[in-house]
Amino acid sequence: MDLEELRAFVGVAETGSFLAAADTLGVSRTTLRRRVEALEARAGVPLLKSTRTGVVLTEAGEVLARRGRLMMQETSALVASLREVGQAPAGLLHVVLPVGLPPHLLSPLFGLLRGTYPLLRVHASFSDHPLAEPLDNVDLAVHFGEDMPRGPWISQVVLRVRERLWASADYLRQRGLPDSVEALRGHELFSWQGPGGEPCLWPQLRGPAFQVEPALISTDIHLIRTCCLAGQGIGLIPSVDLADPGEAEGTLVPVLADVVGREQPLRVSVPEALSELPKIRQVLEDIRRAIAPL
Repeated sequence: MDLEELRAFVGVAETGSFLAAADTLGVSRTTLRRRVEALEARAGVPLLKSTRTGVVLTEAGEVLARRGRLMMQETSALVASLREVGQAPAGLLHVVLPVGLPPHLLSPLFGLLRGTYPLLRVHASFSDHPLAEPLDNVDLAVHFGEDMPRGPWISQVVLRVRERLWASADYLRQRGLPDSVEALRGHELFSWQGPGGEPCLWPQLRGPAFQVEPALISTDIHLIRTCCLAGQGIGLIPSVDLADPGEAEGTLVPVLADVVGREQPLRVSVPEALSELPKIRQVLEDIRRAIAPL
């Protein structure tokens, strides 16, 4: 497949207009249309159709647009990676993290990377779905999940954390410590919205999941932890049992620790096109070494 033809088609698919795509790609509308027509000739089916409101995708065009965007991202990532072959870690490292990782766990990692690789800069962003970000904006994606990610990713588990119930000691003194799943119904419940999870179904270590009606559902782990620290309720979140800065020992207490919970793998995934770069390999090794004590 000709990459320029594919780039032209993806441009039209994303903008809905030959004129807008031509302006974005910096080519004439005639050249753009010729490339799209050549791609349709290769495919043997129409990919676009014109309507009164603009250009829309055919069913075949929808399929190609989804895959074509990914192919263009892979190509951009691969070309960018060639500039760094054989070099020590330097330049900008794009890291996408799940929303709500505790800041006091991340700052030591940043300090380690800067101390080890002074020429390396980090661009950290947060996402509800780190693997859904455009590949050309990602060097490392950190995310929860048991399953290997689909698509052009190399993935490994770097840490397994326990997802469990937490509440503050003050809250439990006032409201009482639940001694069963049924007793949770009389409490304020907060639920983390994990990847592919159902926040209204809480897991048991042994036995089926059970239904709850959380007062708060959030993809932000630290928001729920902060609400628990404030004595507002009982939260189900992944935790490595480390206190927040300034938090007195015993402020948060596990609830039904032998009954409710499950293990959550924390993964680091990299685009396959970047997986052999020294920058990526060395940074991954340092992340594993830093996380190991946890």
